[in-house]
Amino acid sequence: MFGSPRLHIMLKREGLVVNHKRTERIYREEGLALRRKRRRKGAASARVVMSAPSRPNQKWSMDFVTDSIVTGRRFRALAIVDDYSRECPAIEVDTSLGGVRVISVLERLAAMRGLPEAITVVDNGPEFAGKAMDEWAFRKGVKLSFIRPGKPIENTFAESFNGRLRDECLNTNWFLNLKHAREVIEAWRMDYNTVRPHSSLDGLAHQEFMELDGNTKMHLALKMG
Repeated sequence: MFGSPRLHIMLKREGLVVNHKRTERIYREEGLALRRKRRRKGAASARVVMSAPSRPNQKWSMDFVTDSIVTGRRFRALAIVDDYSRECPAIEVDTSLGGVRVISVLERLAAMRGLPEAITVVDNGPEFAGKAMDEWAFRKGVKLSFIRPGKPIENTFAESFNGRLRDECLNTNWFLNLKHAREVIEAWRMDYNTVRPHSSLDGLAHQEFMELDGNTKMHLALKMG
């Protein structure tokens, strides 16, 4: 589920290892190497340079992920991620998530922490591109930025998060029912925010990163590029 570098960070936190070479040796001996999917070669496309946020709650990304419970019944998960801190403030799970429901989730977050200046949206479906969402964003002063269809590279934050959610949670669990799926996914979200080390944060968890002072955060941001 995790690669050797991330496992080393977690083991080092517990005081179990110091030298990364030992972690890598045990990792190989136990046959824990992750299988990497081969990507099909395709025509090179122009990369769109996204403006990087400079503080938390400035820019979010959101997208849907689909899975199923053991009976085969499908459900959707609306995942929202803060592009700056990599925090996931919410993952909403249900069999149907329309535009009104998406707005309800965003309103809940607004009451808890405020809204960002902009939200980048991967899915161009009616839940995000419909009239209700458009009117809500206008009233709240939130800019909605839609990527072009078939161009997931234009929203790397959401794509990266969705990959982690699927590899580390959805693909490793059998969900007995919708309630069980919500509980497991919420537990994973909490761990993602408070424990899981992030390579983009120099091996820190989101909570550790947010506890740093402003100068240290800026230095780290420059370091990680």
